[in-house]
Amino acid sequence: MTSAIATQDLRFEWKKGQSVLKGCTLDIPQGEFWMLLGTNGCGKSTLLRLIAGLLPHQTGTIEVSPKLGFVFQNPDHQLVMPTVGADIAFGLVREKLTTPQVRSRVLEALEAVNLLEFSRRPIYALSGGQKQRVAIAGAIAAHCDVLLLDEPTALLDPDSQLELVAQVQRLVKDRGITALWVTHRLNELEYADGALLMDQGIVIDRGDPHRLKTRMIAMETDHE
Repeated sequence: MTSAIATQDLRFEWKKGQSVLKGCTLDIPQGEFWMLLGTNGCGKSTLLRLIAGLLPHQTGTIEVSPKLGFVFQNPDHQLVMPTVGADIAFGLVREKLTTPQVRSRVLEALEAVNLLEFSRRPIYALSGGQKQRVAIAGAIAAHCDVLLLDEPTALLDPDSQLELVAQVQRLVKDRGITALWVTHRLNELEYADGALLMDQGIVIDRGDPHRLKTRMIAMETDHE
């Protein structure tokens, strides 16, 4: 099976002697929805940012599609325009599309996240869950192949959390996107095709989400 994301022996230090990643090797199959879990401080977010190119690559290798979208834990860190439609269109500036092409991409993306009627809605008037869906729509509009999400439900209420994870699962299946989702919420694993478990800067296990959920619970108990 073709890998959409692959790393080999990835290492990263914030400063000399302060190692965060100690040789991370992983691969995510194309067109699947995988989740990355582990205890606090194990390096999940750092790994995701390295894959996205948001942190400088130090040692090891990273192979990922250049058509990549990233969704932050707090959507206010990436939504920059006053309205929903304008924000999604802003992300398409580099592609030098015509105005009708931009409009078509925006409407297509909003329809994909069930926000078609929100094109003119001010960003400030949205709920947290709606803002995260706009952030995802920006990646959809750019026709990303890979979607990376760093604890996107952390600031949402329980109902919005499950709504968002179900939305991403549908997008993966409907559009052939590959998604890697960092989470602390073990109930979200029910939506995943597979999972990766990190501990102390390395990926220690991968595979069935239910098995890794059980192992994660055991690790959390041991750390208490």
